[in-house]
Amino acid sequence: MTRKRRRLYLVLAAMLILGGAAALALGALQSEITYFYSPTDLASGSAPAERSIRLGGLVEEGSVARLDDGVTTTFRVTDLTNSVPVSYRGLLPDLFREGQGVITEGSIGTGGTFVAREVLAKHDETYMPREVADALKKSGQWRDPTETPK
Repeated sequence: MTRKRRRLYLVLAAMLILGGAAALALGALQSEITYFYSPTDLASGSAPAERSIRLGGLVEEGSVARLDDGVTTTFRVTDLTNSVPVSYRGLLPDLFREGQGVITEGSIGTGGTFVAREVLAKHDETYMPREVADALKKSGQWRDPTETPK
């Protein structure tokens, strides 16, 4: 075997090992990725029921209710086109309120209710999570929070 052929085999083996390592790393990361969906995406059925996802939008006015157990809160998240009922067990962020942007992380439960494990609220009156703003723009319902109403 010549030096040239041996070097070629060495380079091919190294590329094969690197490719295998990259495939294993990507496979491991795939199970940890959490995708963002809007209420319209969930209504169309494009969200997987068995995976953890993020649902974002605005907390619908008049939809927040606390159950008798004192720790469970139900509310609806809307993108002003569709809305999704959400159930969350735990303490809500201080900035959580109706009409404000929110991102919830969890999965789709029975009856189409989104069961949230975590609720993230915006941090001031002009902030809107990028995913929520993009979903509202896509649905044609976007209103710039920095503009004053006429």
